[in-house]
Amino acid sequence: MLWRFSCRAKMERGRTVKVSSRVKGDVGILALSGKFVAGTDGLVLRERVKELIDGGTRKLLFNFADVPYIDSTGLGFLAGSRELATEAGAVIVLAGINPHVRRILDGVKLSQFFEMADDENAGLAHIEQMGPMTRGATASRGPMKSES
Repeated sequence: MLWRFSCRAKMERGRTVKVSSRVKGDVGILALSGKFVAGTDGLVLRERVKELIDGGTRKLLFNFADVPYIDSTGLGFLAGSRELATEAGAVIVLAGINPHVRRILDGVKLSQFFEMADDENAGLAHIEQMGPMTRGATASRGPMKSES
């Protein structure tokens, strides 16, 4: 089954972050491109994740290969998406994270809550190794906690 969804979230100065989603087998794939910064509609993107989860998807892959930068808007999207996934017993794998975005995720201690893969194919292979996911079962790294 292959299902596609595409949207553009407006960004500052008329630029956009582009998001396309598709389902490949039992994996929902969101491919993002462009800078994920203030002015983008992270809530719309989080709603797309919710729709996938509500539709029964328990394996999600976010492909960041074409995202050169992320700020608090994108970080909020990731944190909110992870919360939705954890509540539903789903897993999110982040693929194609460049070193700059990885430093940002590491700096705010967000990377520890996600599985990571070098690219989309490696992410899909990683998800395949996890085996079947059902509502209530989770392969995520546990609840997000505030570190003191």
